[in-house]
Amino acid sequence: MLDRTVQADEVIKIAVLAVGGQGGGVITSWIIDVAERNGYYAQSTSVPGVAQRTGATIYYVEMVRDTGSTPILSLMPSPGDVDIVLAAELMEAGRAVQRGFVTPDRTTLITSTGRTLAVFEKIVPGSGIGDPEPILAAANVAARRFLAADLDTAARDNGSVISASLFGALAGSDTLPFPIETYEETIRAGGRGVEASLKAFHAGAASIKAPEAPSARLDDAAGEAAIAGPAAQTKAWADLNARIDTEFPASARDMLRAGLKKVVDFQDVAYGTAYLDRLRELHVVDIETSGAKRDFAFTEQAAKYVANAMAYDDVIRVADLKTRGTRMKRIEREMDVGDDHVMHVTEFMHPGIEEVCGTMPAGMGRFILARPGLTRTLDRFVNKGRRVRTDQVRWFLPLYFVGGLRRIRRRSLRHQIETAHMEEWLELACETVAKDYALGVAVLRCRRLIKGYSDTHRRGQSKFDKVLSALPTLEGRDDAAEWLNRLIEMALKDEQGDMLDGALKTIETL
Repeated sequence: MLDRTVQADEVIKIAVLAVGGQGGGVITSWIIDVAERNGYYAQSTSVPGVAQRTGATIYYVEMVRDTGSTPILSLMPSPGDVDIVLAAELMEAGRAVQRGFVTPDRTTLITSTGRTLAVFEKIVPGSGIGDPEPILAAANVAARRFLAADLDTAARDNGSVISASLFGALAGSDTLPFPIETYEETIRAGGRGVEASLKAFHAGAASIKAPEAPSARLDDAAGEAAIAGPAAQTKAWADLNARIDTEFPASARDMLRAGLKKVVDFQDVAYGTAYLDRLRELHVVDIETSGAKRDFAFTEQAAKYVANAMAYDDVIRVADLKTRGTRMKRIEREMDVGDDHVMHVTEFMHPGIEEVCGTMPAGMGRFILARPGLTRTLDRFVNKGRRVRTDQVRWFLPLYFVGGLRRIRRRSLRHQIETAHMEEWLELACETVAKDYALGVAVLRCRRLIKGYSDTHRRGQSKFDKVLSALPTLEGRDDAAEWLNRLIEMALKDEQGDMLDGALKTIETL
C-alpha cells in the first residue's frame, strides 16, 4: 500500500509510457476500471508521439475518491507531480526521468527491462544500441522506489502481452490502495484472452515482488535449438569445439565459439574447419608478436571479424533465412497466431544484376559484368521491387531453391570477391600488428564497417577503404591506434561521411 494515508480529497497521479503495440491504452483502461471498482473517480488522457519506434505515447491517469461531486483533474502530467510511473520499455523509463516525472520524494517507478529498439538505434551501421546502465543508475537515484523486472518475457511465457504483466507489476508493487482481487475482476470483465492475461498478470506481480538485479534484455527468439543432425556431422561439430579448447587461449574461446557457430550456420561444418584453420594461423602471428602480454587481443578480435567476413550477406543467405521454419515460428509467436488464424507473410525483394551475378559461377558472373550493354539489359528485368508472399508455394519454392544454392556458394563470384578482400585485409592486419600491436588490432576492427549487400555493402566498403587510407600516415605514431579507432567510430555514426572526410584531412596535417 501507499506508505501514507490517502486523504479523501487527494488525487493519485499515474503516468504510463508505452511504445506502439504494447497495449498502453489497454492498461490505462484497466487502471480506470480498477479505480472505479474501489470507489474512485478516475480520468485518463493520452499524448501520442511518432518520433521513435512506432510512436511512444504518454498515458495519464488521475484518480480521487468519489464523493459525489465532479472533481477538477489535470489533463497532463507535470514534472515533480507524479506518484506512479509505469514504463513498458526501459528507455521510456529513462525518458520519464529526463522529463522530470520521476522524483525521489514521491514517485514509484515500475519498468520492464526489455528493449524495443528505436529507429535511430537500428540505422547505425555498427551497434547503435543505447547503453542501459546510465538509465538504470539514474532511475535508482531519481525514484523514491525503483522496481524493474523482465515483464515482456513474463507476458510472452504466458501467451499474453506486456500490458497484462505490467498491470500485475502495478498490483504487486502495493502502490495503490486496492485489493488484488479487484485487479483480477477488471481483467475478467474484458472478456478476451482472460486466462492468458491472468497468468501474465500474476507472473508480473510475482516478478516485481522478488525482482532480480535489473539488466536490459533485447527481444530475441526464445531459447536456442539443440544441435542435431547426422552422426558424422554432429561429431565433426563436437571435434571443432574441442579444437577451440586445445588450440586457443581462454580469453578468445567464447568469441571463437560464437564465430564458429556463425560460419557453420552460414555454410557447413567444412567451412567451420576453414575458419578455425585461419584463426590458428592468426593466433601464431599473435604469439610471435608477444600477444600473451596483451591477453591475445589480436586473436579475440580476429575470431569475431573473420567470422563476419566469412559469413557475408548475399542473396543465398537472405533466401535461406526467409524460408527457415524457425523464422515462420518466430513470426507466428510474435503475431500471436492461433489455430483459427490465417497468417500472410509478404516480403519485399529488390535484387540488382550484381547480386544475381554474384550467385553465379565465377566465370559466368564475370562474363556478364564485363559487358556493360548486357549488364544493363539484364538489369532491366531483374532490378524491380517486388512484394512476394512467402506463405504461398509460388514464391516460397523459388526462394527455398535459391537458399539451397549454398552447396555451390564457394564456386560463386561473390565468394571469390569476398575471399580475396578478406585475404588482403588480414595480410594488412598481420603486417601492421608486427610493427604496432594495438594498431594491428584496430585494423581488424575496421571490418565493422562492412555489412549487408547491394548498396549497403558498397557504402560500407567505401568507408572501410577510406579509413584504411589513413594507415600509412598514422604508422609510427604513438597514438596511431587511437586515431584509427576514432575514424572507425566516426564512419559508423556519420552516414553522409562529412565527419570522416574532415577527420581524414586533419590526419593529413599531422
